[in-house]
Amino acid sequence: MITAYATRGARLEKLDLDQRHLGEAVWIDVEAPTEAEEDAVEAALGIDIPTREDMQEIEVSSRIYREGGALFLTAQVIASPEAREAEIGPVTFVVLPDRLVSVHYHHPRSLGYFADWAARHDTVLETGLDTLMGLLEAVVDRLADILEAEARQHEALSRAIFAAHRPSGRTETLGAVLQRIGRAEAMNGKVNESLATILRLLTYLTSTPEAADGPCLHARQMPLALAQLQDLKSLREVAAAQADKVRFLLDATLGVINIRQSDVIKIFSVVAFVFLPPTLIASIYGMNFKHMPELDWTWGYPMALGLMVVSALVPYLIFRWKKWL
Repeated sequence: MITAYATRGARLEKLDLDQRHLGEAVWIDVEAPTEAEEDAVEAALGIDIPTREDMQEIEVSSRIYREGGALFLTAQVIASPEAREAEIGPVTFVVLPDRLVSVHYHHPRSLGYFADWAARHDTVLETGLDTLMGLLEAVVDRLADILEAEARQHEALSRAIFAAHRPSGRTETLGAVLQRIGRAEAMNGKVNESLATILRLLTYLTSTPEAADGPCLHARQMPLALAQLQDLKSLREVAAAQADKVRFLLDATLGVINIRQSDVIKIFSVVAFVFLPPTLIASIYGMNFKHMPELDWTWGYPMALGLMVVSALVPYLIFRWKKWL
């Protein structure tokens, strides 16, 4: 799917699908393109759009390079649709002097947020780098929102783990907590990966001098890029702190599980100790020796039962007095 945007005045406007002309667009968003759509964009702009396999390369030389007067930048961007696990995938930004082309095979919501925001607010989108800076700012803001939401989730998890009173079904509750911790760790890892790739792009842009073979940041764009770099570094510190929090929550959950298992074993041990003296008495009077005078007593049976009760009650009271129960 191809979506094209042009600037009207100082705002972004989506071009009509039937009447648009790609040469007029300042931003062309290409999502999961077909072969025909790739050919149309390449023919209109004179560039080679990277394939899905090219975008998934992990080498820096495959993610950041210049070719044919265009700058190719690939970053990992999170798409977090509702009621589904967050997805992360590569987005390639092809920066031309007068426009930007974004290529991706998933649906990052931050790109749509930027398009909606730029359609309602005056902004400077004169070049491809202007559009790229706006898009990266939207992506970073989205990552910051995700980190804030995850921090709230971590607080809820902490309360669930350290609550003084637990509802019924404790084992199932702690199992659900472990699943939530696993999802939190996965989300934090994806956010950290996305932050790292965007940081790499901005570091390249801010450290590359102006060259004749492709777009480079100008003086008016540099302060915004440097500010985004500082935001990214701060967010990476937050992500690292949250990773430590997730590890702490995991250790705490496993510790609570171990404590509860120990409590269960302790109860079984106490029960076994309490019933040991009555069992001993019953075993004695269950022996078939000829000379056992208690067998002929009228009150022998009640006496044996009483001894069993007393021998069980005394250890129980001792455990209660020692506060072991």
